[in-house]
Amino acid sequence: MTYKVAVVGATGNVGREMLNILSERKFPVSEVVSLASRKSLGREVSFGDQTLKTKVLEHFDFTGTDIALFSAGSAVSAEWAPQIGAKGCVVIDNSSCFRMDRDVPLIVPEVNESALRGYGEKNIIANPNCSTVQLVLALKPLHDVARIKRVVVATYQSVSGAGNTAMDELWTQTRAIFVNDPVEPQNFTKQIAFNVIPHIDVFMEDGATKEEWKMAVETQKILDPDIALTATCVRAPVFVGHAEAVNVEFHDPLSETLAREILREAPGCLVVDKREDGGYVTPVECVGEYATFISRIRKDPTVENGLHLWVVSDNLRKGAALNAVQIAEALVDGHLNNKA
Repeated sequence: MTYKVAVVGATGNVGREMLNILSERKFPVSEVVSLASRKSLGREVSFGDQTLKTKVLEHFDFTGTDIALFSAGSAVSAEWAPQIGAKGCVVIDNSSCFRMDRDVPLIVPEVNESALRGYGEKNIIANPNCSTVQLVLALKPLHDVARIKRVVVATYQSVSGAGNTAMDELWTQTRAIFVNDPVEPQNFTKQIAFNVIPHIDVFMEDGATKEEWKMAVETQKILDPDIALTATCVRAPVFVGHAEAVNVEFHDPLSETLAREILREAPGCLVVDKREDGGYVTPVECVGEYATFISRIRKDPTVENGLHLWVVSDNLRKGAALNAVQIAEALVDGHLNNKA
């Protein structure tokens, strides 16, 4: 059986990756449609050997479309996803718009695919925040064995998570520094080239940023509401690839040796953990890869049952586009016609 798939936001970084991954993984499509805003009308994008001309979202009739992969921002999702879902097309949304909606599953297929049951309430499925996706991939297999009590995470997030213009700003600022031109922040609050900025998304009343709040509440929704999590989210001068320094406290004992063995067998995870120079993975090495890489697994001697992890993933792939396509694969493999 084949399916008609629409990619909304197809001209953006994540939208293009969605098209690439649909082709790479040979998703059973009968037709793929590229959709975006009016300013992108007619722009060409690639889908395997095909070239697609982008159509305007607001003019497209979703009747007969089976799945819509959305990566166009919360405002677009809020306006269009419910309308499209009402027409029988399942929306897999990459924005934050529906993640905390009780009637919308928040899915990482390797972690909580069973939560897809009941998606038909709104015909919308939410893709988690990119930094949350790689985190829960590493946490889930350990939580199953030793029950996580508390997580402390510091992220080092690439500029691609903020879009094309943010990537352009890193490039422009880097060049400006080398040729002694002025550096003027536009997308970021401070200079991003050769710097790190402890500020992603807006500040909240308690002093946390919304990105940090997302990591906590999304992890609780996906894994376990009893997990306490605190985060500091940092933008780093890296084009693609998010890294996370993760400290985990468990209810039950878990040795670093057993944790390493568990993670080696965990779906979606790849352990690269040699205690030698270069025996770990960095963001530039994860670009273009499907896996979430885990390194620097070691005991935390300051708590009774604690471990440290270093977690790295391509945020445009597993953090967004790949996870969305995997949700679509899970749908067609067993859930699409079973919405109860």
